[in-house]
Amino acid sequence: MNISDKLIKPIIETKYLHVENTDRYRVIIRYFYLQYEKLKYWIYQEEVYEALVSQDYFKDYTIEQCQQDLTVLADWKNLLKMQDTKKVATVEEFKNRKFRYQLSEYSVEIERMVLRLENLRIEGSSLEPTLLERIRERIAQIHTINQEEAASVYSWWSSLNNDFMLLNQNYQDYMRDLNSLKAEEMMKTKGFLLFKDKLVDYLRSFVKSLQLNVGSIEQILGGISESILDEVFSKIFEHELSIPRLDEIDEALLKERIQGRFQSIKDWFVGDNGKLAEAEMVFDMTNEIIRKITRYAAQISEQSNLGANRREEYYKIASMFKQCADMAEAHQLAAAVFGVEQPIHIKGDFPRITESINSGVYEEEAFKVLVLPRSRNYREKAKKSAIVDRTMEKEQAKQKMLAKLEAEKRLLESYITDNELDFAALPVIPPEVRDTFLLWLSRALERKEKKAKTDEGRSYIVEAPDNSLRCTIECTDGSFDMPHYKIRFV
Repeated sequence: MNISDKLIKPIIETKYLHVENTDRYRVIIRYFYLQYEKLKYWIYQEEVYEALVSQDYFKDYTIEQCQQDLTVLADWKNLLKMQDTKKVATVEEFKNRKFRYQLSEYSVEIERMVLRLENLRIEGSSLEPTLLERIRERIAQIHTINQEEAASVYSWWSSLNNDFMLLNQNYQDYMRDLNSLKAEEMMKTKGFLLFKDKLVDYLRSFVKSLQLNVGSIEQILGGISESILDEVFSKIFEHELSIPRLDEIDEALLKERIQGRFQSIKDWFVGDNGKLAEAEMVFDMTNEIIRKITRYAAQISEQSNLGANRREEYYKIASMFKQCADMAEAHQLAAAVFGVEQPIHIKGDFPRITESINSGVYEEEAFKVLVLPRSRNYREKAKKSAIVDRTMEKEQAKQKMLAKLEAEKRLLESYITDNELDFAALPVIPPEVRDTFLLWLSRALERKEKKAKTDEGRSYIVEAPDNSLRCTIECTDGSFDMPHYKIRFV
């Protein structure tokens, strides 16, 4: 990304969209834009005032407010003003400057964008297979178009870019709508079943066209030689320079833009350096949406069928209960319908209200029996407890560790004399000290310059022994034979 001055400077021309008198500024700019489309570029203040006061919203609008609004918009560079000197007859008339106003270039593009935003939901988006076919046909023409005149090549280039931008924008907008929260909620409703088949057929037709055309386009792009591309690019560049323009053209930027647009088209259809092409991502995304639509439709159908079956079952059971002669027969039916097929009989000495053997289960009070599962993996849930503050224990452990590290540091430094550690001059040392010294030695020997740092950040260099001299280190757990190395701290 090239960060230029144009990129980082504020666009003051958009200020009229979100300030205190936006309702007046936007209407004035919209009036100028509508006149611009009618090829009427220069407009007087009186014309603007008459157009606004003709609307009920501006019935209290004054000519002074109009003059003030036009001045503000001119200061914000939305309008370009020019003094009208055609009908000036006296000095006084010249002093009372009468201006004509024109919409600036930035404002034209901003108002176009605002109009597109206002009609965003109205226009909608689509997946058109014909765009893919047109792009394939235009790319295939590159082998012959290089022999045409520059104007014909430029016309072919403009058509190819327009089709590609339309395809890219349409599929992005359409996929965004299908993945939106509103679409998700609609897919879960029963009314979506009526629309589901049509949507799936539409998406599948696009996927089929994508499969047919992408392979052909990839093959065509792979067969284009660099010489043909250079010839086509040069003719496009030549035609761009032949168009008369008031502003100067940056030729290097123009060449980069032409090549970049073709590279974008190529990257959309052909993957490079292990990166998936955009067309493959569109293919996967569309298939995923089809699967999601089918899944939601199946869930809706299952829920509808389940509800219908349950209603019939409840109606049948209610009819059977209605035909029971008495409560005893209803209890028997309830035991058959709602009871357990294989009840568990629990034996034990349970407390009873009566000792009568003729009392039924409906006459005695119920009681609960806790039954634990027989699974080996069963564990009782741990009781939740409050978090214990262990700040003091952590601080004590921290201080203890720091004291231990400091003691180890002093122990190691006690073997260093005049910033030098001579392995041959070491006394009997414990194993942990030996391991630390050997770790220092291995760190330095692994590097070409034989330099390293200790854990405390001290730099040192290892001096190799002369004539392969060796030494023996006496340790509390035995002797250790090694070359006569020296470690010198710097």
